[in-house]
Amino acid sequence: MSRGASRLGLLAMIWLAVMVAATVVGQHSLQWAGVFDASSPDYVIFWHIRLPRVLLALAAGGALAASGLAFQTLFRNPLAEPYTLGVASGAALGAVTAIELGAGATVLGLTVVGTGSFIGAGAVSLLILGLAARRRFTTGTLLLAGIALSLTCSALILFVQYRADFTESFRMVRWMMGGVAVVGYREVIWLAPWVIGGWLLLLSLRWDLNLLLTGEEVAASRGVDLSRVRWIVLGSVSAMVGALVAVVGPIGFVGLIVPHVLRRWLGHDHLILLPACMLGGGAFLALCDLVGRLVIAPAELPVGVVTALLGGPFFLWLLLVKR
Repeated sequence: MSRGASRLGLLAMIWLAVMVAATVVGQHSLQWAGVFDASSPDYVIFWHIRLPRVLLALAAGGALAASGLAFQTLFRNPLAEPYTLGVASGAALGAVTAIELGAGATVLGLTVVGTGSFIGAGAVSLLILGLAARRRFTTGTLLLAGIALSLTCSALILFVQYRADFTESFRMVRWMMGGVAVVGYREVIWLAPWVIGGWLLLLSLRWDLNLLLTGEEVAASRGVDLSRVRWIVLGSVSAMVGALVAVVGPIGFVGLIVPHVLRRWLGHDHLILLPACMLGGGAFLALCDLVGRLVIAPAELPVGVVTALLGGPFFLWLLLVKR
């Protein structure tokens, strides 16, 4: 067994241990006899509150980390992450617009806020894909266009917040902090096909992504269809992130931190890195959520705040000391 495969197995064991720990540990101490008794409060806490929350964190963290890895390879930029192209900002704009309109119904299994978020992410994604189809848009130019779209959406969000009343403004700010607090499995089931499908598409490009590490010119000379790879990566990541933000809100820095840590530990082979990012990203976000649940108990700190507190110093480290 190769070193990468053995370390991937170790990472899978860590992922499993984190899932168990994050489900068991909490403000309320569980009695195992009550966990399997449908009439006990422990049964409801374990099966309907903690387990869905941990599963959602595992799926969201894995999707963000895998997306960050794909973007860093595609753009050949160590600071790229899933929100680089403005998809999350578009989703946030759709969500705050839905809150401003006072919508509270459910559409296709999502709240109207979630639906607005998904539409906003989809609109930005289609715009980015349209730009990618133009031959004069190189990968670097596309990255700059995404940043410009992100700034535009952020300005529009501030405009919507300015017009909102206090209650609506509070809901907007709270949603934009991100969070995986759910009751039941509806959100997990809705998100699963998007995450699994997007990850499988990225995995199908593992050899192309490996060749892109040598540069676009060298990869093209070895038979890589750059336009096809760009479309699949942008489309799969946009779909994953759009669906993800619709459910959990914008959660930053996971796609920046996890791929860099795993790349230094496992090397650069995407056949190993893509599964590792799903495992490592999920474990990282589940641990961050656990910290958020315990650090200011009995209140909870949104997981997006925890990842931002960790991501800021990591971002500076990446800028200052990375070789």
